[in-house]
Amino acid sequence: MERALSDFSDLVIVGICENGLQAVKVVNELQPDLIFLDIQMPKLDGFDVLELLGDQAPCVVFVTAYDEYAVQAFEANALDYLLKPLDPERLNKAMEKIRERIGSESSPQYTELLVGRERENELLQRILVRDGSDVHVLAVNSVCYIESADDYVAIHTEDATHIKLDRLGKLQDKLDPRQFCRIHRLCLLNINFLSRIETETKDSKIAILESGKELPISRSGYADLKKLL
Repeated sequence: MERALSDFSDLVIVGICENGLQAVKVVNELQPDLIFLDIQMPKLDGFDVLELLGDQAPCVVFVTAYDEYAVQAFEANALDYLLKPLDPERLNKAMEKIRERIGSESSPQYTELLVGRERENELLQRILVRDGSDVHVLAVNSVCYIESADDYVAIHTEDATHIKLDRLGKLQDKLDPRQFCRIHRLCLLNINFLSRIETETKDSKIAILESGKELPISRSGYADLKKLL
C-alpha cells in the first residue's frame, strides 16, 4: 500500500500503523486529512478504530481483501472501498475522489457510519473505552454490571471500573438481552454474575452478586429478571 501511494506527489504519508490501537493513537496525534484503513486488523478492526476516533475521524478509504463489508461502508458514506490486491486504475479513481472531497470541504464526521453499524443489530463482543491516549478493550463477558451516570456509564468488571461517554439505554441495545437485564433504570446486570436475590420488603428486592456487591432491583426489573432465570 505504501509503495502504491508513494506514486502520488500530492499525497504525503505521515504515518504507517501495524494495528488498530496504534492507528487510533497516531490519528489523534497527527490529525491527517485522510486514512487508508483495513477492515481486519489486530486488536481492533477498522470499524472499532472509527468508533474510537468519533468526531475526530478524518476522511477514510477502506482497503481490504473482504468485499462483504462494501455495502456497509458505502451506506456510511465512506469515501471509497478498495479491494486487495490493488488495481492501479481503481486506485487512480479513488485518488480523484479524494482530491475532490478534501479540496472542497472539511473532513466528514462518521456518526452515520456508527449509526449504520447499529442498524445491523450486531451484538457487541467487546466494549471500547478511551482513557486519555490509552484504549481499554473489555470483553462483554467480563462485565459484571453497568451503571448510568447522566451522559456517561460506569462499566464494572471484577477488577476495575471504567467510565465511558455513552447512554445506558443505547449501550443496552447493543448487548445480548439474554445475558444483560435492566434491573433498575440506572443499572444493567450481567446475570452470569448474579449469586442470589434477597427480599428486603414486599416491594423491595436486592441482587447479590458473586462478589458480594448489592444492587437494587425495581419492580419492573424483577419481572424482566425472572424471565431470564
